[in-house]
Amino acid sequence: MKNLLKLRWMLLLALVFTYSCSNDDDGETEVTPPLSINEFEVQDYIWQGMNLYYFWQDDVNDLADNRFGNDTEYINFLSKYEDPGDFFNNILFSEDRFSFISDDYTELQNSFQGNTNSSGAEFGLVRFSNSNNIFGYIRYIVPNSDASTKDIKRGDIFIGVNGQDLNLDNYQELLFGDSNSLTFNMAEFNDAGAIVPNGIEVSLTKTNLAENPIFISKTFDANGQKIGYLMYNGFFSNYDTQLNDAFASLKAEGINNLILDLRYNPGGSVNTSTNLASMITGQFTNDLFVKLKYNSKISEALGSDNTDYNFRDKLDNNTNINKLNLTTLYVITTGRTASASELIINGLDPYISVIQVGATTTGKNEASVTLYDSPSFRFDDSGLNRNHKWAIQPIISRNENADGFSDYTQGLVPEIEISEDLENLGVLGSEDEPLLARTIQAITGTGAKSSNKEVVYPINAFYGSEVATPLKNNMYIDLPSLK
Repeated sequence: MKNLLKLRWMLLLALVFTYSCSNDDDGETEVTPPLSINEFEVQDYIWQGMNLYYFWQDDVNDLADNRFGNDTEYINFLSKYEDPGDFFNNILFSEDRFSFISDDYTELQNSFQGNTNSSGAEFGLVRFSNSNNIFGYIRYIVPNSDASTKDIKRGDIFIGVNGQDLNLDNYQELLFGDSNSLTFNMAEFNDAGAIVPNGIEVSLTKTNLAENPIFISKTFDANGQKIGYLMYNGFFSNYDTQLNDAFASLKAEGINNLILDLRYNPGGSVNTSTNLASMITGQFTNDLFVKLKYNSKISEALGSDNTDYNFRDKLDNNTNINKLNLTTLYVITTGRTASASELIINGLDPYISVIQVGATTTGKNEASVTLYDSPSFRFDDSGLNRNHKWAIQPIISRNENADGFSDYTQGLVPEIEISEDLENLGVLGSEDEPLLARTIQAITGTGAKSSNKEVVYPINAFYGSEVATPLKNNMYIDLPSLK
């Protein structure tokens, strides 16, 4: 591998030299006006990181090893875009849906731990038919948040923010802009089934909020079955011990079936997904859970290391994993179920029966990694460039299960299809909540009447509050150690 730090200084010297030549009186050297040293450092680090790690590096001409004949060509290329975000987006592969760049890696790091700037009102956004206008509906309220102290709950509808009706042009600024204060203009269904304003306002304040992804963990006794239920909303590694404790409680209750509710889980850590899969099973320790595929350059550098995630019997802190040894798993999904959540379904499929209830998932079968501006691209590198806080989160691998299956970019389709109903969302964790009731019915053969009700207002959300976090719906891994 190249010594990137040495390369950086060589190119900086070339930048200065080129700029000097471009101002000579003879006018023989024509180059693009160079970036500032700080701007050049950012663009250079982005290109170097993408050239090495990007999954589609072989498919992007501007990332080819032989793309530039000399330093001047390279400097001119970096100088085409002053904004690092524009530069990054213009070197992405056309099929890439999930790579992104952040101008504040601290905010990004916090999101990996479930810490975000949020009011605690988690919501989805839906378009009105044949219109640019949109409305929001509350999915759930995060405990100990500002929203938990206000008169707002699951199923509530809002059509405006701060007195402005929501539409496709303004929702990003109104809901996810810089202001930490916002007022939802609420609405409701009228007798004709239309959504209309009701004059109610709910004022909310965003704060630094730590969301425990273990939202509900409980058991049901239904028709002679002991059923465990876990609603899990994010694969955050700092909660792995608490997740393991939840499985200890489920095991102590003697459950013989588990319903894993991932309907609003956008994903997260591949390592945590492996831990969760190991808790659900237990009889496959050391067998392959998932294999990661990289670009040709990284594959050669890794050899056989750092490509396989195997079922395990211990957490990273050496705590024994609490295992249920199940042979069947029921998973509730929606279109917001993504990445590490889908990995659970795909990774377990070769080993046990995975019965999916709900709607088709997002379809994200790729993993990303955070690359920082340092010689090793790691944050803990002593050579970390402190002149900026940019970080890139490129896709660097694609996963496949033990059967070699990885092609689910169109989403994983449930065996039992049922949509959430805006007119009957129900109470999460209640046996009468429609998706949970339908899953219990699949287990027992009988169930609450709500499991058979017709869906009146099926939800087709195009966006949600979970996607607006710095982590978005990314599945991420630790940066692999290259030889």
